[in-house]
Amino acid sequence: MTRHFLRDDDLSAEEQALVLQRALELKAAPYSRRPLEGPRTVSVVFDKPTLRTQVSFAGAISALGGLPLVVDGNLAQIGTRESIADVARVLGPQSAAVVWRTHGQDRIEEMARYTGVPVVNALTDDFHPCQILADLLTVTEHKGRTAGLTLAYVGDGANNMAHSYLLGCALAGMHVRVGTPAAHQPQPAVLARAQEIAAAQGGSVQVTDDPQAAVAGADVVVTDTWVSMGREQEKGARQGAASPFVPFAVTEELMAGAAVDAIFLHCLPAYRGTEVEAAVIDGPQSVVWDEAENRLHAQKALLSFLLEGPA
Repeated sequence: MTRHFLRDDDLSAEEQALVLQRALELKAAPYSRRPLEGPRTVSVVFDKPTLRTQVSFAGAISALGGLPLVVDGNLAQIGTRESIADVARVLGPQSAAVVWRTHGQDRIEEMARYTGVPVVNALTDDFHPCQILADLLTVTEHKGRTAGLTLAYVGDGANNMAHSYLLGCALAGMHVRVGTPAAHQPQPAVLARAQEIAAAQGGSVQVTDDPQAAVAGADVVVTDTWVSMGREQEKGARQGAASPFVPFAVTEELMAGAAVDAIFLHCLPAYRGTEVEAAVIDGPQSVVWDEAENRLHAQKALLSFLLEGPA
């Protein structure tokens, strides 16, 4: 059966742990697995702006012995010029896997139905699961584990990062707190699924509109831009002085409420002076550059798992 990675809970807790362990092994021995030797082609399609995703997937595919074929999704006009199903039927026979950074979750789900090869979500409006694998890898490196730790995400609770933190970190056995304005709550179905996973994995899930309560004693503090891709028209309302997110900015004061040895994460790009103070992201608790590099290692491990299985 073809395995896909369209959202965080497409992996079981055991499979997620295996991928993270494999990422550590591949970081130490970068060319020890070569499932794409040939080279076999992986189609990497971008409908949205990219830097870290393109660099890390291209590097991961190459290190696994493959050829990254980058496709400009806006030029291809997938779903407009021709249907997603037809594009999938073209890409599948010519690719070992398809990686897609797109808009609606329904788009990547349709791609997965028709390719016949693994499809990886490189970001949709609802989820960003590859980023969470990189973040969990970073937490593991700096904290030695994920299970039992508390991760506090503060900012827009309705965006793709919040959704993926809820699912992915619950799978990792963490206590996940989302601090967000009352009008920007996570999708109820995602929250319910995260609560179900957390109950099975010994973690917990909490959503609050109090940023101090969210961060109190946390081992990991995370934020994201307040203006997600595709919502640039809301920039004024989301980043201005009257923005409901202003109290959720990660300042030195807010960070001081976390555990004394807490680390700070941000998926980038970051807007210093908006969602995070420069003193925090450029300070000693920040591990964002390790986090950015770990996209490479986590995605290499994920592709290896999807193509080779658990062995």
